Amino acid sequence: MSNGQLSELSKTLRERAETSIGQLREAVAHYKNVCYANSLGLESIVLTDLIWTAVPQIEIFSIDTGRLYPETYELMGRLQEHYGRALRIYYPETPQLEGWVAENGINGFREGLEQRRSCCSIRKVEPFRRAIFGHDAWVTGIRRDQSPSRGFASPVEWDGEYGLHKISPLLDWSKKEITDYIAKKALPYNSLHDKGFPSIGCAPCTHAVPSGEDERSGRWGWERAESRECGLHPQRQVHALAVSRH
Repeated sequence: MSNGQLSELSKTLRERAETSIGQLREAVAHYKNVCYANSLGLESIVLTDLIWTAVPQIEIFSIDTGRLYPETYELMGRLQEHYGRALRIYYPETPQLEGWVAENGINGFREGLEQRRSCCSIRKVEPFRRAIFGHDAWVTGIRRDQSPSRGFASPVEWDGEYGLHKISPLLDWSKKEITDYIAKKALPYNSLHDKGFPSIGCAPCTHAVPSGEDERSGRWGWERAESRECGLHPQRQVHALAVSRH
């Protein structure tokens, strides 16, 4: 991405983008095989644009859990049209999913935290593990102000759960900066964001929230706030690292 491609942005936003691009390029230089787990939210739109226009060496993939909103599938197509590239899509393993539904029912994730987490594990975490196999680092779009647990994240962490490094180049971006970037660059995004959805996941587990409420409150509304993670970003201790070039 050239400076000209960022010229429509404000100075502050341009500096944000340049810093994030620098972090992504350093990650590629240091770890070589880097991938991005695209959740198709607003942060994902910013990262997709930064990666596909400035750091195309990073592989972008997304996970189709089988329970996504129609608007999310529409967005996948619009991204392909906008960039002339297709996301790599991973799906749950059919035997595991069929077994879980047979045991718990089609909406059994509502019956308890264990059932919900096992559903997320089959639909999201297991495909994620397959997607990151062979990579040395993965990129995430988490921001500090999304939840208390994410407020302690570092730009580069060793993720012992998956055995590779975790890169978070949007940590210090605000929600307004994310939306301003998308608006200034006229990027496609999920239309549900215009209907009060700050966070969009599986349709049965995500809902709109009143303006000003916690962004994660729209996920698994029947659970306590401290349990509202799918498993990709569990609340665990991680070790901050400094990235340096060889």
